[in-house]
Amino acid sequence: MPPTMAPIDKVAVRHLSFPTDAPEADGTIAWDHTTMILVDVEAGGERGLGFSYGSAAAAVVVEQILADKIHGKSAMDIPALWETMVASVRNAGWRGVCANAISAVDVALWDLKAKLLGVPLYVLLGRARDAVPIYGSGGFTSYSLERLQKQLSGWVEKEGCRWVKMKIGSHPSEDLKRVQAAQRAIGEAVLFVDANGAYARKQALAFAERFERVGWFEEPVSSDDLEGLRLLRDRAPAGMDIAAGEYGYDPFYFRRMLEAGAVDVLQADATRCGGITGFLQAAAIADSFSIPFSAHTAPSVHLHVCCAAPRLRHLEWFHDHVRIEKAVFDGAPHPHDGQIAPDPQRPGLGLAFKAADAERLAA
Repeated sequence: MPPTMAPIDKVAVRHLSFPTDAPEADGTIAWDHTTMILVDVEAGGERGLGFSYGSAAAAVVVEQILADKIHGKSAMDIPALWETMVASVRNAGWRGVCANAISAVDVALWDLKAKLLGVPLYVLLGRARDAVPIYGSGGFTSYSLERLQKQLSGWVEKEGCRWVKMKIGSHPSEDLKRVQAAQRAIGEAVLFVDANGAYARKQALAFAERFERVGWFEEPVSSDDLEGLRLLRDRAPAGMDIAAGEYGYDPFYFRRMLEAGAVDVLQADATRCGGITGFLQAAAIADSFSIPFSAHTAPSVHLHVCCAAPRLRHLEWFHDHVRIEKAVFDGAPHPHDGQIAPDPQRPGLGLAFKAADAERLAA
């Protein structure tokens, strides 16, 4: 049977919870584990692999709602499958957990389609660049100054990152000291800060004015406070980008954010916003507003689509996800001179799940 006729004959899902390697916190919450929702979709003798990060409840959505809706349909018709999945969760609530579930399935569908055609995913999507710049990200508020400096400087010295990001906001009285300590450790690299919406508007503005040589202020206020983000964007020092968007689950969210003039750089996360399909929609919206675009975490999901997305600035090399993906996937990307690039010899996403290694890490 030609690949254009391949019906989906199996959808399987599981979830795994991976402990962190140290206590972690940002400006608003703390956590001790990361949950992956892993989906396999089979058609035409090939298996597509997709995953997202979020709640284990997303696996229930895949199993009880989404799997039946796409079973037996053509694996090549991803836009139709995406619309079917979105419609199927209307009464369950599209945004949030259901979007995480759709994201994992959509990523698996794109991986499957590329494998059926025998090409890497970036070839199927259409390449705009050969490699994707990354910025090191972690710097949790739970870290000591010593651990913070060691992690950030490691990304600069070992992986060639031009930018690194740290968390702020849980202890505002310590934030300026921590930012200055981070800058001493990274030399000429540019420091990014992420408050995860922890600050009030005037508090965030006061910090923006005190931070020196900070090139990126992410979610200085809640990403739902579009007026507050616009205030920060209008009044932040020159050279400091205001960024948000990682909690966008649908294209309407991204459009509202850009119509409000709320950010200098739009972020999106394919594990939340509807997979590769939703990520490309967000990228197109950013392009239509002439706004730079950045991918949030999950580098193994984002690598290929970031090679295709317009106006892409960089991809977040997030500590938790990098650690997990290197351990559980053969073919996970490795940085070189501050960039990652897909392997042209591996079809699809270029990933193979290592079940035994994943079970050990999750134990």
